[in-house]
Amino acid sequence: MSNLVLQVENLSKCYQIAHRSNAPNFLLRDAIASSVRSWLSRKVRTRSTESFWALEDVSFSLREGDRLGVIGRNGAGKSTLLKLLSRITEPTRGQIEILGRVASLLEVGTGFHPELTGRENVYLNGAILGMSRSEIRRKFDEIVQFAEVERFLDTPVKRYSSGMYVRLAFAVAAHLEPEILIVDEVLAVGDTQFQQKCLNKMEDVGREGRTVLFVSHNMQTIGALCNRGVVLEGGRVAFNGEVQQAIEVYLENSYQVIRQVPLLERRDRSGSGRVKISSFRVLDSQGQAVEILKSGLDYEFEFGYVNYSGQILENVIVSFAILDERGQTILLLRTSFTESNVVLNSSLGVVRGRLNDLPLANGSYRLAIFFSYRESEVLDYLQDAVSIVVEGGDFFGTGQVGLPQKCKLLMKAEWRSL
Repeated sequence: MSNLVLQVENLSKCYQIAHRSNAPNFLLRDAIASSVRSWLSRKVRTRSTESFWALEDVSFSLREGDRLGVIGRNGAGKSTLLKLLSRITEPTRGQIEILGRVASLLEVGTGFHPELTGRENVYLNGAILGMSRSEIRRKFDEIVQFAEVERFLDTPVKRYSSGMYVRLAFAVAAHLEPEILIVDEVLAVGDTQFQQKCLNKMEDVGREGRTVLFVSHNMQTIGALCNRGVVLEGGRVAFNGEVQQAIEVYLENSYQVIRQVPLLERRDRSGSGRVKISSFRVLDSQGQAVEILKSGLDYEFEFGYVNYSGQILENVIVSFAILDERGQTILLLRTSFTESNVVLNSSLGVVRGRLNDLPLANGSYRLAIFFSYRESEVLDYLQDAVSIVVEGGDFFGTGQVGLPQKCKLLMKAEWRSL
């Protein structure tokens, strides 16, 4: 059809993963010792390879003006799909037909040359998109104004902060009139005001008849921006259709994984793997595990872990975010906020975080759990790790439960008339 701008048919991508016959060496001294032993014995380690299909038989199409949200948990294949669509990597099989220019923003500074200035990178990116110098010049002032980097235009972008980088990168991608704009969740780097500015711009792009393909874990943003949704599960399309239905499918699939797969066996995690989250419990004020929580009571959230490094790890940051049923983060608790980073045992252990006067209204919630070694290494991260249910409770001391459909956080206020 004349208004079809993207056609994906049976798209698949396979990677070959090599496995050593021995366990990985997490410690430098172990790696050195293993290398020396191997050199002295002149033995070749046996390797086996495994085929991993990051994507398999993915098909969908986009028309002019479509705003497609790509949804899925970690490891579902979202990043692989975007790299294939952006021609960063080639598919193993299947085909992609694109009618028009594509601008991709997959990570901070995509397509920028670090030694060139901001001004030079604007012209470079425009040339890559096939635009003439006069076309770029016509859009230049608008790009600079949107990115808010006027003072640093003639500074090499390698000296830009991550926020400046993402502002200019998005401004270039959105303003140089591509027929298809592909945006990963890099907007999280910018401040809240700039994120909203980007979302408004993507809505404008759609209204102008151009096409947006957007990846995000924020269901509220997906629902507000997109008119269509594709849900990826294990590299396959689990749903392709209206965006609100796509969100419902994604959330239900997430709850099924939470209920059915033990934490230690979950594959939709990211991090180095030196430490893995292995269990979760909520304990009441008597130290008893509970399934149903009540607003206004005190609880301890307990996270079990397995430390595969064999070392005691100090200054470990533990955090968990509480998300509502739409995937919106409503509360974030983190050890570094209160300078309470923890020490992990060399093998197994638990970490507990206490939350007094639980401020959650009645409803179901999901937790994202995060362990990192200092600020330098993500040890383990599970986006949809566990779920909790809040029912009842008397947070206000009046028998009122608030308005759970309108507001998920409860807070006491003092009122008086003058």
